[in-house]
Amino acid sequence: MRKNSFMFLIMFILIAIVGLFQSWTVAFMIINMCIISSIMSLGVNIQWGYAGLFNIGIMGFVAIGGLAPVIISTPPVFEAWEAGGLRVVIALIFGIFTFFFAAFTWKKLKNSNWRPAAITLILVFGFFIYRYIFDPAVEAIEKINPTVDGNLGGLGMPILLSWPVGGLFAAGAAWLVGRVSLGLRSDYLAIATLGVSEIIIFIMKNEDWIARGVKNVIGLPRPVPYEIDLQQSTDFIYWSQAIGINVVDASSLLVKVCYTILFLIVLFILYWLCEKALKSPWGRMMRAIRDNEVAAEAMGKNVTSRHLQVFVLGSAVCGIAGAMLVTLDGQLTPTSYHPLRFTFIIWVMVIVGGSGNNLGSILGGFIIWFFWIEVETIGHFVMDLLTSGFSEDNAFRIHMLNSAAYMRYLTLGLILILVLRFNPKGLIPEK
Repeated sequence: MRKNSFMFLIMFILIAIVGLFQSWTVAFMIINMCIISSIMSLGVNIQWGYAGLFNIGIMGFVAIGGLAPVIISTPPVFEAWEAGGLRVVIALIFGIFTFFFAAFTWKKLKNSNWRPAAITLILVFGFFIYRYIFDPAVEAIEKINPTVDGNLGGLGMPILLSWPVGGLFAAGAAWLVGRVSLGLRSDYLAIATLGVSEIIIFIMKNEDWIARGVKNVIGLPRPVPYEIDLQQSTDFIYWSQAIGINVVDASSLLVKVCYTILFLIVLFILYWLCEKALKSPWGRMMRAIRDNEVAAEAMGKNVTSRHLQVFVLGSAVCGIAGAMLVTLDGQLTPTSYHPLRFTFIIWVMVIVGGSGNNLGSILGGFIIWFFWIEVETIGHFVMDLLTSGFSEDNAFRIHMLNSAAYMRYLTLGLILILVLRFNPKGLIPEK
């Protein structure tokens, strides 16, 4: 515990240094992103650390969780609903019914030679009927004021409600993926989850009627005050002057502190739930399955069912983090979801922190995201210091200063290599 507390203390000292030498607004921005990254890391740790499931489709579940703020909190576009909203709903219901009817027919014709032909007919005819209903409705919706809307909008509800809903969206997608792919070997599971995540991003980019596609949704509601409202408040102006801070800086700082409080509440709740689950009989069973599936199955445990359960839970946590990230940004931009940021870096957080340990996942989230953001600034300072003896127009000096932007990739790889070499189980290993 003393060692763990010391490592977290070092992290907070580093963030405090950023606050002192850069700005406290930047420091709290880093804290907020560290918390969100830690929640994503917790979700991956549930899947890998508890059950040994190798999911490299994290990006897709984060992205589908990010849809929730748009669907929950943006106001509905009534013209779009009148133009084709009901027809889209009918088409989606029909599509779901087609899949369930095909699954029902597959079971009923178990020993029949007609089964392949029957399933093919159901799916082909169902597809054409679905597109006949769906396509005209989507075309009509996307013609409604496309520069601003072009989609159905949302439900106009509080945006905080979108965080658990984002978890439900990701859990639903994980259940569908898990039902198909969790019987596969670990390497095939990784390929399947990667493919599904790319499909999710592709749909978000191209189906404008959901969330405007690549045209993005901006100006999402906030769970915290707006800076402009604070700057026009007499009481806030008096308070900022009393402590000697510019009113613009004070408003930006207060907004980020409010986000920090909300995010910390979510992080503490999820960490407490994860710890309770890990130390329960369920958690011991999951680790037994992870360590020896054959022995666990011989003891009567349904391995595939438990894998599906933990896969859904971990994806739900990633979905919550995705909804929180979109809320913090105030916009949904499908083009911003890249595997490097939302899959590879999250895996590095879990490995560096210590897979199987929830506290380690949180520490890894803070360490990796802090250096991912700050190492470019640090690298530029170091390059400037090392080349200070050269003239300002020296080609070598200019090249080194321009190369500082690539320091983050070098630093990330270096941290990972050093941890794997000297502490292969992570900074806070599993007990």
